[in-house]
Amino acid sequence: LLFAVTINMAAWWFSDKMALKMSRAREVTPAEAPELHRMVDILAQRAGIPKPSVHIIDSPAPNAFATGRSPAKGAVAVTTGITQVLNRDELAGVIAHELAHIKNRDTLISSIAATIAGAISMIADMAIWSMIFGGGDEEEGGGGFLMLFLAPIAALIIQMAISRSREFVADAEGARILGDPQPLADALRKIESSVKQRPMEVQPATSHLYIINPVFGGLAGLFSTHPATDKRIAKLQEMRGQFKPEMKAAVA
Repeated sequence: LLFAVTINMAAWWFSDKMALKMSRAREVTPAEAPELHRMVDILAQRAGIPKPSVHIIDSPAPNAFATGRSPAKGAVAVTTGITQVLNRDELAGVIAHELAHIKNRDTLISSIAATIAGAISMIADMAIWSMIFGGGDEEEGGGGFLMLFLAPIAALIIQMAISRSREFVADAEGARILGDPQPLADALRKIESSVKQRPMEVQPATSHLYIINPVFGGLAGLFSTHPATDKRIAKLQEMRGQFKPEMKAAVA
């Protein structure tokens, strides 16, 4: 248990540096990317958080992510391809979503969920080995062994469900930061379509960070870290009546 806590807390503490390095993201200055910096600055002010560092990933596939153990240590990274696919409003919707993750401390929440899931898995492993080598009631052992085998799987499913719920929360908060849910809904549709046509090479350990998971296939439903994109879009469109035109951030 202590080992699981230590590993996951270390991962959380160095999350910004690790994720950016693994994604080959390069920090850019306001002189290098003035429009992007201005957009991040305006939206960070509306979110009520310090302006995060801004990074670029050299990839034609449109995508973005945020990381950082706290709002004061936040970082936003976007691919070079995202500006080729999205218009300015849609990009602002994506940035607002990522700032919502930073504001809501989702890196910390995911680290806690991973710690709990890891601890359950380790305890179950130790109990299984104890049952194998320690003997015990053979008639009752079968049911206990099955429960211990299924416990880590259940913990992983719960961890993924927490991750999916945080995406819905970030979508809603991002819409509020921007003052309009439609640009983010349009961006999600475009990014998913582009990512499916133009796969992005990423480290599996960082795939859950992106606004649209760039890894498809396999057990993408049950063990997905992201909700279905059409469900995210539907929830955003349900919010349209909550906003007036004058509430939208001036990012143009």
